[in-house]
Amino acid sequence: MNPSVEPRAAHEASPEPVIEVQHLWKKYRRPHIKVTSLKEAFVAFVRGQTGYTEFWALEDISFSVQPGEAVGVIGPNGSGKSTLFAIIARVLRPTKGTVSVRGKVCPLLELGTGFHPELSGRDNVYLNASLLGLSHEETLARYHDIVAFAELEDVMEAPVKTYSTGMLVRLGFSVAVHMDPEVLLIDEVLSVGDEHFQHKSFDRLKQFKDEGKTVFVVSHDLFAVEKLCERSLWVQHGKLLMDGPTSEVIEAYREAVAQQEQSVGG
Repeated sequence: MNPSVEPRAAHEASPEPVIEVQHLWKKYRRPHIKVTSLKEAFVAFVRGQTGYTEFWALEDISFSVQPGEAVGVIGPNGSGKSTLFAIIARVLRPTKGTVSVRGKVCPLLELGTGFHPELSGRDNVYLNASLLGLSHEETLARYHDIVAFAELEDVMEAPVKTYSTGMLVRLGFSVAVHMDPEVLLIDEVLSVGDEHFQHKSFDRLKQFKDEGKTVFVVSHDLFAVEKLCERSLWVQHGKLLMDGPTSEVIEAYREAVAQQEQSVGG
């Protein structure tokens, strides 16, 4: 033992992980053919075409995330990123392994999730907040802050089906960050919206980190991940290929993509 390094006292032990994934596996079934009607299903049955192929979307993935970390997940389409996100968000169940998430979790899945197109922006704030676990009184106390952050004061009485994509992003993001979660899960929404709101969103997420809260981001936007996350996971073909500082992970990923493009083009 290095005499200059004293053993860590018991009360200084590392905090309990907020997200802990241990030996995670997820299996899917892919039908041999796609049927869209009873007639097609009957014909497929008669022809013996009703089978399926099993494949592993995730294979033996393990990692943990500490309070206050911002962690990104990168990888190509079909790599298993969204499946991993959905399991952590408790939308899917793992086939094998365990996933534990401690504290209040707020998943920001896709644009407009939890919004009803015929309802007004105001009504959708209350609906979305209730789906995320807030009472009517709690939402009422935060309503003006939500609207002000989204900068949508003039359209809150209009149905959200009249909103642009950018407006939906702003409202959905604002509701999520005002739920005061310990863990914020974000799937592919950081790069959407105008530049002003992107800067505003990043500042809010950095404030989350400074408050000791956890941000977990799945994204194809490497610039956004590099800007926000100090650590990243590279997932490909269902496997965790690399877990480390974001700059190193992204550099390795870009090199792999370049080599693949070179081999295909060469």
